[in-house]
Amino acid sequence: MLIRTEIGVDAASIDSLLKRCFASAAEAELVQQLREDGLLTLGVVATDDEGQVLGYAAFSPVTLQGEDRNWVALAPLAVDETVRKQGIGKQLVYEGLDALNEFGYSAVVVLGDPAYYHDFGFEPAARHGLHCRWPGSEAAFQVYKLADDAFAGAEGQIEFAAPFNRFA
Repeated sequence: MLIRTEIGVDAASIDSLLKRCFASAAEAELVQQLREDGLLTLGVVATDDEGQVLGYAAFSPVTLQGEDRNWVALAPLAVDETVRKQGIGKQLVYEGLDALNEFGYSAVVVLGDPAYYHDFGFEPAARHGLHCRWPGSEAAFQVYKLADDAFAGAEGQIEFAAPFNRFA
């Protein structure tokens, strides 16, 4: 299994993976729209020996109260059913966090299972006075600090990239 940054030829395989992993095509459409709009900050893939994408993590920009603070959202994260429970999701997230740190990003937000993301160091966003627009998401909305001062003066609503609004 090779973990690397996505390249152009991966798009069709990523699309296929997302359609297999989720109940609807919404995630595949979201990633396609982010890509078309130039809003895909980073995509990390896990490929087999033939180059087939079996895992994917996408990162896109977010703003805080309309301000760009060099933060991104992790969504979606997908691993093919045939290779789950092998740590591929963790490898994708860690690779993404490492790359974003190297690129100088300050923080990452995620809307997901707190038990899963806690292991990476994500913590409840509400602890820092941060929230997103989706009601009832307080427990699932989490943040990860890449820069020491990421949360200095940070409080309010996190806005995801515009394509997320189509799928909310």
